[in-house]
Amino acid sequence: MKSKSADKIKMPSIDELLGVSGEESATDIEISRIHSFANHPFKVLDDDKMDDLVKSIKQNGVLTPVLVRPDKNNSYEMISGHRRMHAAIKAGLETIPAIVRDMEDDEAIVIMVDANIQREELLPSEKAFAYKMKMDAMKRQGIRTDLTSCQNGTKFRADAAMAEQIGESARSIQRYIRLTELIPDLLDYVDKKRLQFTVAVDISYIDKEIQTWLFEYIKENGTVKAVQVAALRTALEVGPMTQAKMISILVNSQPGRKQEQKITFSEKKLRNFFSEKYTAEDMESVILELLDQWKRGEITV
Repeated sequence: MKSKSADKIKMPSIDELLGVSGEESATDIEISRIHSFANHPFKVLDDDKMDDLVKSIKQNGVLTPVLVRPDKNNSYEMISGHRRMHAAIKAGLETIPAIVRDMEDDEAIVIMVDANIQREELLPSEKAFAYKMKMDAMKRQGIRTDLTSCQNGTKFRADAAMAEQIGESARSIQRYIRLTELIPDLLDYVDKKRLQFTVAVDISYIDKEIQTWLFEYIKENGTVKAVQVAALRTALEVGPMTQAKMISILVNSQPGRKQEQKITFSEKKLRNFFSEKYTAEDMESVILELLDQWKRGEITV
């Protein structure tokens, strides 16, 4: 006997995910006339799953039609089905069954993201750009983005509406979208799990040039911890940053590092090497840069 709770559970079908009505029918379209969706955020990989899909298509053909929309050049833009089309090409097919539908840009974005976001093993970068694309589209479609409170105190906004649709918390969606502010090298480290997700979100608030320095530091030293990034962001609020100064902050804020004795130089001693035009901060920056060059073996003493 079915339970009442079981009766209430209804998993969406492929047609429902794509918004396909029962009246729409598929037609065979030449693959050469279909191009990828602009800025498609999901990767199409030649992995074991792709090999299995190619074998299936060779045996049975493409069982689920792709979804496309016509463009102005008498060709079609893929909305959902990039992996199936790639597999069909590898299987040697020249045509693919497709449902053709006219749709506006924002509608196409929402459908494209919804059709792919439920896939297993999505990379953080894929989620990041997919969430951002859908969020921007929802805003343009008129979803409320101002924090207007209703009587029970709940605040409605685009990320909350999106969270309800895809089963992810609004906070999580916000954090994924922050990853789009990372330089590509750091985002790649997040995908490869060389950089922790929460640490990467904190780094996303840092200037791109300093992110480049951070990438070089991580490449040479392994990774950075949350406490190190926090120390760096605190220092950035105080004043300008140099690469040598950043390295010093990261090294000295490593977890478990013993507190070192402070070494000071009197201004009188330093003036033997610097002209009056150098401020205390300028002198410190030069000294740290020279020490960094010495550490790399670029200069000797």
